[in-house]
Amino acid sequence: MEQSSQPFSSRMEFEQQLRGCLARAEHSLDLFDPDFSLWNLGHSALDAELRRFLAGHGRLRLVAHSNAHLQRMAPRFLRLLADFGHAVECRQTPAGLRQLSDSFCLADGAMLVRRFHCDHLRGEAVFADSDAIKLASDRFESIWSESLPGLHASTAGL
Repeated sequence: MEQSSQPFSSRMEFEQQLRGCLARAEHSLDLFDPDFSLWNLGHSALDAELRRFLAGHGRLRLVAHSNAHLQRMAPRFLRLLADFGHAVECRQTPAGLRQLSDSFCLADGAMLVRRFHCDHLRGEAVFADSDAIKLASDRFESIWSESLPGLHASTAGL
């Protein structure tokens, strides 16, 4: 894959880059966002893409400051969590990390879609840039290691 970076600045462009990243993922997806409210994880198209990924033995890790939006607004994601609980792990950040305000999706250690700040849609999609992807991967691992178990299928009564 050729190294490239594609900037975006609208919701439509963010969603397009995110869908493209999910569609190309085969082994691992690492997602971080304060609450995933702009990700549409409950949308049928994303649900289908995530189910395809997980059915192919992919592994999804998700970290948020709060899972309230997913619990209230993403019933499809909660069903996905129940159906693929063995391959999906959701965590929640401790109070000491709540100041983190970026948002990103890292796929297979080779693709990255990131918003520079969760309150804005400006960001970039990065492909095969080993430095940027390694930085995001290290950042995710650091956040992951400090985070606590979060959303479970049983949380929604599933």
